[in-house]
Amino acid sequence: MTALISFHNNTLGKLDLTSGWLTPTLARLVFAATLLIYYWNSATTKIGSGFFGFLFPSDGAYVQIFPKAMEAVSYDSSQLGFFHWVVALAGTWAEFLLPALLVIGLFSRVAALGMIAFIWVQTIVDVAGHGAQLGNFFTAAPNILDQRTMWTFLMLVIVINGAGPLSVDRILGVK
Repeated sequence: MTALISFHNNTLGKLDLTSGWLTPTLARLVFAATLLIYYWNSATTKIGSGFFGFLFPSDGAYVQIFPKAMEAVSYDSSQLGFFHWVVALAGTWAEFLLPALLVIGLFSRVAALGMIAFIWVQTIVDVAGHGAQLGNFFTAAPNILDQRTMWTFLMLVIVINGAGPLSVDRILGVK
């Protein structure tokens, strides 16, 4: 048993030396490979038409973010108020900016915290607004709760460890 523990410590134990730079770098890489395009594609469906479309969310933005409110006004977003516009605009910009900040590694800890909030607001809207089933932990079939928990864990790696050495944060000296 001592030989097995010694082998373990001498081989796999050396991975501790990489945790400060490898873990956050891989977390950002995994985010870029799996969720960046997902969020950017979603954001593009929320942009209004024309040059200033980034200031005027599309009806799709309101349907995605406020499904019940849009149904109540027969899908006429002009009947929604200032609050709805601000939330739709902030949600659209967040879907572009937070992933971009994470990928380049700029203000990564704050961006990751923002993404955690975004993920769980998105989850609340999916369940309460769109009727998606949240699911439960410890079941055989993956579900929304499992998925969003994994995304949150990925973001927590960045919150805890920062962006890693290949980042704008490192260049700027941001901790």
